[in-house]
Amino acid sequence: MLEVAPIMHSLDLAVILVYLAGITWFGARFRSGQKNLRDYFLGGRTAPWWAISLSIVSAETSTLTIVGTPALAFNGNLGFLQIVVGYLLARIVISILFLPHYFKGEMFTAYELMRRRFGERIRKLTASIFLVTRALAEGVRVFAISLVISIVLGTGEIQSIVLIVVLTLFYTFEGGMTAVIWTDVVQMSLYVLGALLSFLVILGKIPGGWAHVALVAGAAHKFTIFDFRFAPTMEFFSHTYTFWAGVAGGCFLTTSSHGTDQLMVQRLLSARDERQSRTALMASWVVILIQFTLFLLIGVLLYVYYGDMHLPQPAPDRTDRIYPAFIWNNLPPGLAGLLIAAILAAAMANLSAALNSLSSTTVVDFLQARRREMTEKRSMQLAKLGTVIWGAVLLAIAIGAGHMSKSVLEAGLKIASIPSGMLLGVFLLGILTRKPREGAAMVGVACGLATILFVCFRTPIAFTWYVLIGTTVTFGTALLASLFEPAMAPTKEE
Repeated sequence: MLEVAPIMHSLDLAVILVYLAGITWFGARFRSGQKNLRDYFLGGRTAPWWAISLSIVSAETSTLTIVGTPALAFNGNLGFLQIVVGYLLARIVISILFLPHYFKGEMFTAYELMRRRFGERIRKLTASIFLVTRALAEGVRVFAISLVISIVLGTGEIQSIVLIVVLTLFYTFEGGMTAVIWTDVVQMSLYVLGALLSFLVILGKIPGGWAHVALVAGAAHKFTIFDFRFAPTMEFFSHTYTFWAGVAGGCFLTTSSHGTDQLMVQRLLSARDERQSRTALMASWVVILIQFTLFLLIGVLLYVYYGDMHLPQPAPDRTDRIYPAFIWNNLPPGLAGLLIAAILAAAMANLSAALNSLSSTTVVDFLQARRREMTEKRSMQLAKLGTVIWGAVLLAIAIGAGHMSKSVLEAGLKIASIPSGMLLGVFLLGILTRKPREGAAMVGVACGLATILFVCFRTPIAFTWYVLIGTTVTFGTALLASLFEPAMAPTKEE
């Protein structure tokens, strides 16, 4: 790695501290508007659609995208963009099927819809799946943040994880969902600008410019996007990035994550009405396409740069560090610190949103469900206590994630894919059917879980197929089980 003058590190560290202090103040200043759970968990439903759209993108990408996506192109090509096609299809499905149900009355969590359709047990089951899934996936994201911290401060990964969780808890406690959305807007705008500047800096360091990049990367097939191979064999299903895997995996995973995961649904519910929620969701796809393309192209540039400079190729399980390391060691004094601060702050905002959604699900779907007479003051106290407890849980998971050998981006997607099919299957069951009841739904979830665990641990099938398989098994077995359910007794009104 290239040597850097100490004054650069001093200036950059000062920029990082000033920026983190500023964004923390900016987020905490929204605390005066947090009077009840509607304000704390939904931002009072006052945010405009474009702010929610950028917040969706921020939650969808986070540090995993920033450090993981360039590494995918560095090791491979642009094939990851095939998943983005599935993202668009998913947003159309959510707009048509899910949003009309979410805006019937006022809901704080996605799992209240399950209570309306099936009953309290399914509500708690789906909420529990979310809690486990989000905690595991967010723990991996926190570990991804630690990669950046450890490069900048020279600290160990465990110390870096502790630092970032503690700092995030500091202002998550105060600002609620309003702070989450508006800090997302500021931070996402800054780290995308930072990515553009990084692209130009890397390109400027490559003799011959873009023409040389196109020649070298083209010869290495780095610009390949689509892989239309189709042969229904086990080998076909073991390929992670083909067009068919991308469309199926991207569509089903995003329908599950954006339609049933409280982290995303909470943002959609924060819109003023269904129309603005739909506009925010669809607009976010345009931004996500541009963003993924930009970060993948940065990975291609780094591949050419490493080859031209004859730098040692990092091990496949270490390429997640190449982009933050390049920023820190090669960008001009002050700018490097600003871009690293933007990455860290964006990650902190995403972690803050996760803590907020975990807390909202815990309070609304478990504690309030038991104590209907709970006052708003008591609910707010429990919401903030839940934030602290979940912070400790994520800290433990992030430390454990440090032992992974895979890309942090792929690890996070794989973890999210395992239970997502069950959630999507039971949500589709509730929206698209009328006959199946709670017992059949629980049978479907159990069969979906058993199937996807077998696929994950006993077959070479790629994670991009997990959600499709889990959804199909959950939905199909629940429908089959409903045939054996006794007929419902007529109500008194009948």
